[in-house]
Amino acid sequence: MTKDITFTETPLGTDQEAPKIEFPCLYPIKVIGVSAPGFRAMAISVLERHAGKISEELIEINESNKGNYVSVRVTIAATGAEQLEKIFAELKTIEHVKMVL
Repeated sequence: MTKDITFTETPLGTDQEAPKIEFPCLYPIKVIGVSAPGFRAMAISVLERHAGKISEELIEINESNKGNYVSVRVTIAATGAEQLEKIFAELKTIEHVKMVL
């Protein structure tokens, strides 16, 4: 069974329809934050708590040129909007997180 979800927020002045996501699906999540000890592990731990074990092939780590910031991009098996909302909310509670996309 698949469920449709529509995100209704669109930039002002556009006539585009909000994208629809059909669940379950593979869904990339990027966590950007200060490069601090344990940051990567904390972000991945949150994602695994909500989405199950994530294989290394689905994890991409990139550091900024000066090494001050890091992005952790993980593709998860998303089961629904509620799961994604919980993941985003918990990731935002991590001290060094600056942005979740």
